[in-house]
Amino acid sequence: LRGVPPAPGPADPLRPAGTRFRPLSFEVPKPLFPVAGVPMVQHHIEACAKVPGMKEILLMGFYQPHEALSRFLVSAQQEFKIPIRYLQEYAALGTGGGIYHFRDQILSGGAEAFFVLNADVCSEFPLQEMLDFRQQHGDSHSFVILGTTANRTQALNYGCIVANTDTQEVQHYVEKPSTFVSEIINCGIYLFTPAIFQHIGEVFQRNQQELVLEESSNGWQRAEVIRLEQDVFTALAGSGKLYVYKTDGFWSQIKSAGSAIYASRLYLNQYSQSHPERLAQNKPGGPIIRGNVYIHPTASVDSTAVLGPNVSIGEGVTVGAGVRVRESIVLHGASLHDHTCVLNTIVGWDSTIGRWARVEGTPSDPNPNDPYAKIDSETLFRDGRLTPSITILGCSVTIPAEVVILNSIVLPHKELSRSYKNQIIL
Repeated sequence: LRGVPPAPGPADPLRPAGTRFRPLSFEVPKPLFPVAGVPMVQHHIEACAKVPGMKEILLMGFYQPHEALSRFLVSAQQEFKIPIRYLQEYAALGTGGGIYHFRDQILSGGAEAFFVLNADVCSEFPLQEMLDFRQQHGDSHSFVILGTTANRTQALNYGCIVANTDTQEVQHYVEKPSTFVSEIINCGIYLFTPAIFQHIGEVFQRNQQELVLEESSNGWQRAEVIRLEQDVFTALAGSGKLYVYKTDGFWSQIKSAGSAIYASRLYLNQYSQSHPERLAQNKPGGPIIRGNVYIHPTASVDSTAVLGPNVSIGEGVTVGAGVRVRESIVLHGASLHDHTCVLNTIVGWDSTIGRWARVEGTPSDPNPNDPYAKIDSETLFRDGRLTPSITILGCSVTIPAEVVILNSIVLPHKELSRSYKNQIIL
């Protein structure tokens, strides 16, 4: 087996990578953003490394290789004892174009099957269960999509799957339909055999022949840009080759910075079984911990601070006396001075919050009363106003003492002088 978490870029080949994740994606590629204390894509790698027979993990994307990515690859290889390589696309090739372009690297070594995982999802990653399911339901040339249940309204925002209730064969697939099709949605996690490249190749050949000027794009679209969902799955549905494995485990997209806090909550909750050593405990002389909290070993947290639930404190962070942090991610090098209050916020790298300041956002969590609700992809503006959402402080932002920052986005390297509410501070 060869594991392939694909393009850490977007599903839309025309959207620059990480735009909805700004200003945080200015500093690191989105897949390296820490969620529950570790880089987002490390959760994927850990899940792949647990599958027996996994030979190699390939990361594909349009990001330029740089020092942070190289350091991460070296440390991940050492930790998980598996070869990990980064393959850079020469252009954003879409969810199918990337794996087709690098098909020789994927198939080298005689891979029998391989996983493809979108980097911007958070999941339990039931990879072994998908393998077992394929052996029971399909044949050696069938493909498996991981699916989950959404509510009827939100399902329209995803790829919708209609499957045979007995065999789970996918009979119909529609990406973001305009009307209700199915409550089973595509999770962006797939199990393929080498036979998938024949189907992707047919799309590539057709694209080369047609080279149609797409109305929605800026000029000619490359023939190499291939979307697994619209171009491949839609055609494979009903052919007897595509199946869906439905999971009841947790799953969420991580499209925006706000959804990273929700994903952090899901992973922190999982740590009680998978990594109890990562969860902070109440100890004599230590801070007060409520719920699930991650504290990096190098962080300095005052014993009178109250943290949690759903808090992640990064490397070298300083948390002063009487500080209250809840539903937030505090990134490395940040400093929270005495008696600050941080709620529903991402505090950027090396940022400083002054004494008695309050930094607060509005959570965009799914409806807790609906077991199938997913997190909404909020638009930045609604009716000409900034949509209330979590507060984001970019890197090296300085918040003065005794001010209130509410529902705002502060770009990097800003030194504020007063309170702000519902603003993007450029």
